[in-house]
Amino acid sequence: MRTFGYFALALQAQGGPESGTGGVDFVELIARSNWLTKGVLLILLLFSAVSWGIILYKTWQYRRASRNTTMFLQVFRKSTKFSEVQAVCSSVSASPLVGIFQSGYAELNAQLRQHQQTPDGPNRPQAAPARPTLKSLDAVDRALLRATTVEVGKLEKRVPFLATTASITPFIGLFGTVWGIMAAFQNIGAQGSTSLNVVAPGIAEALVATAAGLFAAVPAVYFYNHFTNMVKEFAAEMDDFSLEFLNISERNFT
Repeated sequence: MRTFGYFALALQAQGGPESGTGGVDFVELIARSNWLTKGVLLILLLFSAVSWGIILYKTWQYRRASRNTTMFLQVFRKSTKFSEVQAVCSSVSASPLVGIFQSGYAELNAQLRQHQQTPDGPNRPQAAPARPTLKSLDAVDRALLRATTVEVGKLEKRVPFLATTASITPFIGLFGTVWGIMAAFQNIGAQGSTSLNVVAPGIAEALVATAAGLFAAVPAVYFYNHFTNMVKEFAAEMDDFSLEFLNISERNFT
């Protein structure tokens, strides 16, 4: 305790630590940095701004798609006719299942109309309307697969930019830091002193670029993985819906 008391008295005699020196003034560091570091920070700011714009937009898009998908499936499974489902597609258009259903429904109608227009023989009227049948269930399956590919592409649009941001911004920030450290060492050589007052400001200015690169990369990594998993879940729902659509078509039109 006596030793601690002596240490406290010594700090008081020296005036104690100055208040506010523990903080980091990023604005001042950026203002004092060289033109190349400022250019690197501007590039990182643009990457970060675009990434956050994509994050907000895709979050809104996926939530809306999820709500509309739930509503669409409720209508689809309660309806007895595909025409009833077609009537509500415009109100739940954000769901990727709507595009798949409309593609399969269009292929069904094309085949059924072709079947109705085919006569039994030359100049021979049909005695009774025959049960509509599909000419090719595989064609319906191919239509559903094409629509699934289109819908997955819509969900994945702009998401790869987040992966680009996550992979490239740390290296851009590191480039700015390396250049800043080189400039700091040149300043040390010019002044001929290695004291903290000479070394510390240049190193601090250089490290701002690395911090900015990580600031842009970390959210991009997280949301890229999050959105990728959401697209996989939507793709699984689309595959399940395609199988359900094919089963209904096979039961009723073959």
